[in-house]
Amino acid sequence: MRLISVAAALALVAFHLALVFSGLVPNLVSRPLHLALALPWILLVGAQGRAMWASGLVLTLLGVAASLWVALSHDRLADQYGFLEGPLQTGIAVVLLVVVLEAARRAIGWPLPMVAALALLYGLFGQHIPGEFGHSGTPLPSFLGTLTIAEGGIWGSLTGVSVNVVAIFVIFGAVLNAGEAGQGFMNLASAAAGRLKGGAAKVSVLSSALFGSISGSASANVASTGAITLPAMTRLGYPKRLAAAVEAVASSGGQIMPPLMGAGAFVMVELTGIPYESIMAAALLPAVLYFAAVWIGVNGYANRLSLRGVDKSDQPALRDVIITTGFFAVPFAILLWGMFGLEVTPQYAACLSIFACFALLFFNAQGMEPWGGVAARVETALLTAARQVSMIAAIIICAAIIIGVLSITGLGVKITSLILSGSGGALWPALLLTAVACLVLGMEVPTTAAYVICVSVAGPALIELGLEPLQAHLFVFWFALLSTITPPVCGAVFIAAGMIGENWLKVALTAMALGFGLYVVPLAMIANPSLIRLEETPLAALVTMLQVGVGLGLMSAAIVGRQAAVLRVALLVAGLAVVFFRPVLAFAG
Repeated sequence: MRLISVAAALALVAFHLALVFSGLVPNLVSRPLHLALALPWILLVGAQGRAMWASGLVLTLLGVAASLWVALSHDRLADQYGFLEGPLQTGIAVVLLVVVLEAARRAIGWPLPMVAALALLYGLFGQHIPGEFGHSGTPLPSFLGTLTIAEGGIWGSLTGVSVNVVAIFVIFGAVLNAGEAGQGFMNLASAAAGRLKGGAAKVSVLSSALFGSISGSASANVASTGAITLPAMTRLGYPKRLAAAVEAVASSGGQIMPPLMGAGAFVMVELTGIPYESIMAAALLPAVLYFAAVWIGVNGYANRLSLRGVDKSDQPALRDVIITTGFFAVPFAILLWGMFGLEVTPQYAACLSIFACFALLFFNAQGMEPWGGVAARVETALLTAARQVSMIAAIIICAAIIIGVLSITGLGVKITSLILSGSGGALWPALLLTAVACLVLGMEVPTTAAYVICVSVAGPALIELGLEPLQAHLFVFWFALLSTITPPVCGAVFIAAGMIGENWLKVALTAMALGFGLYVVPLAMIANPSLIRLEETPLAALVTMLQVGVGLGLMSAAIVGRQAAVLRVALLVAGLAVVFFRPVLAFAG
């Protein structure tokens, strides 16, 4: 069984790498094969109980067969323009939709599949809804066909993002982390911040910023870096709620940190058409501000609780820092050289980095890795990549059902109108509505997938209200992270609290206080547009960053400090005023 799993994982990884080098492959071939390769990992691997395994086997066989039929029939289907012909095609369409919904349910639970199922019901019966939110109706063969045999539903551009962008960077992260890169992150962070007051928490902040940029998941980040940082903080006397909150907040912030942003930067390139370097430049200063606010908060807690740094005997030797840093620095350098030196696509550059990561699996900090260790690393990389690619595929293809229904029925335009009317045509109420939508839609969904869903629904309304496309996308991307530390879901908090044995609600409240920048910085990007214009007006962007940074410092002092209540309120109000008051300097406007 183990060999079968490894072979299946190798097939999935090889397929996605081959797509990058094989030139143009029809979308109705690559995207169904993407689903076919992902289904066994969702429906069979990890199935608990004989009934779940048996039902998963049936669904896998049906789903794989239906996907392969679409891929093999793509030439013929292109001439049907999304209109089903005959009962066989109708049956295949129903099978695909049912399998996608069940795969998403098994991957992440009920919320997203329920929304997708409601969207399908709306598409089928919405013509009976009176008033503005009804629709004129679509013939069943056309409705189901657009969703399943054309590029307007589960094989649409959203799935294209999963196939062509997210999968490659998930594979990159899996191969990178199977070697010594994770230890390199920890060693570099420990050498940089371990000796400082509250050093263990600051190591967590730095290592999570580094690791999170490539992991694509706040929860995976907590599980990886938290296994090292949480025991270290506990050993040094940190309160459990604080240690878990630091790890959850830092791990969440990794998703907004360039250069990779958990593959979010490259998804944004696909959705906006804006060059990668422009997105990276726009995202850099807000991310620095977020981690600066967390750092200031950690320092405040360290002063309050007299938290000491990491003992010198527990800090890594300089030789180990230099050597292990190379395990992530080399792949990152190759990635950036590929994009900016060779000027190839991000996916192609990522493939070059994956090959470099694979070569580095043969080495460790002492020299050559034993053959048994190399085999174990390769197996870990393949299995991790297959599981993560498959989970994200299940989520994104399920979300593609929602996007497809929005397009077919015109509901997306109506939701945009609802946001505009609900906000009275004013930007800030629309931002509040969008933030709430991001919190709800982002529950139990990885950041990148939550961002894609949210921006598809709310992005057009924000742009219509005057935001630049990049502003709107960055705002939504940040707020798609809300559910990682904000109840009721707060996945990163749950994992950190479970790992350290603390009540999750205590951890969540501390995380919200420590990670308040997650709520404030995206609003500051709207109030001070120059903050994301580092590429166009670097001086104005840096002035704005300093201004917002001062405001965040005042707010952190109010939230974490021990001052009298009146002084804390005054500091909070002053911090808000500084953050949202545009600089008086003309060039920073």
